[in-house]
Amino acid sequence: MTSPTLVATHPALLQRQRLFSPKAWTGLMAAVVVLALLPMLNLVLPADHPLHISSYAIALLGKFMCYAMAALALDLVWGYAGILSLGHGIFFALGGYAHGMYLMRSIGSDGVYQSHLPDFMVFLDWKEYPWYWAFTDHFAYAMLLVVLVPGVLAFIFGYFAFRSRIKGVYFSIITQAMTFAAMLLFFRNDTGFGGNNGFTDFKRILGFDITAPDTRAVLYWTTLVVLALALVFARAITQSKLGRVLTALRDSESRLRFIGYDPLGFKLFVWTVSAVMCGIAGALYVPQVGIINPSEMSTETSIEMVIWVATGGRGTLIGPILGAGVVNGLKTWFTSVLPEFWLYALGLIFVLTTLFLPQGIVGLLRRITARHARRTS
Repeated sequence: MTSPTLVATHPALLQRQRLFSPKAWTGLMAAVVVLALLPMLNLVLPADHPLHISSYAIALLGKFMCYAMAALALDLVWGYAGILSLGHGIFFALGGYAHGMYLMRSIGSDGVYQSHLPDFMVFLDWKEYPWYWAFTDHFAYAMLLVVLVPGVLAFIFGYFAFRSRIKGVYFSIITQAMTFAAMLLFFRNDTGFGGNNGFTDFKRILGFDITAPDTRAVLYWTTLVVLALALVFARAITQSKLGRVLTALRDSESRLRFIGYDPLGFKLFVWTVSAVMCGIAGALYVPQVGIINPSEMSTETSIEMVIWVATGGRGTLIGPILGAGVVNGLKTWFTSVLPEFWLYALGLIFVLTTLFLPQGIVGLLRRITARHARRTS
């Protein structure tokens, strides 16, 4: 039997790989610079200028980047470890709710009922905050919850699921069931999370008016930076020895066990990291969209994330980012022009991608590039 030590110290595995090629670094930096300049067109140029970008468009692009980060997180577990999750919406929503609690506390007495409690608590005749709202008026503590709540839930759920060797379609089903159960729980008014309406009507963040163009721009830039860092971090994982173990886990878990590796720790690590990334994406989503409610935990949301990854290109990292942008761009257009046909269009996108673009948009671009290279050589 080949020992794990011999496998890990094979010369081919010891060869250090670059995160990105020089061309890829150039393209990534160019994309970040271009995207970073867009809010300036909103802040500097007057509204009647042909190059002016509206505040709505900036918030919309910020939302797309949050979705892109969620797709990137899902690609880590599905594209590289072969773990198909149909419940990543719960981690996205929990991160959003954790940040939303701080934003609700920041409203102060500026609500409809002019109480120190959120309007939905006053309406339900609550006299004080529940115990789990303690310290949520502190931004740092709320950010800690953004990381810990999705991370701890993912760790506990993943430990029992992976230890029981649940995988494949069975794992996908229980992740979907977990998300659906959480959605039903958060729909209840007595949970203290706003019930069906969730959290909304935010006024300020860190003392700044949350609807001001300057604040919107800072939120947008923060999302862009975090997305870029998340991409580099995910690339570092996939290019490391850990990443090679994850791909081996995806391709043949039984062979990985045969040579002496225990998949539990690797699965649990990438699953928890993915959940935390998704929670951070949800936290950045809430102040830019202005609402978080249980619908973000719906099975449809989690399935849409899978479609973003498949459309962009599973196991490519950059592909899910592109897929999230393309699919949500189409959704924005369809829901404003032909709203009743969006679900049919979404299903058609997934079918066409499966049949004609199994490697997604990135796979198509790679084939076009390779064909062009052959013609010019």
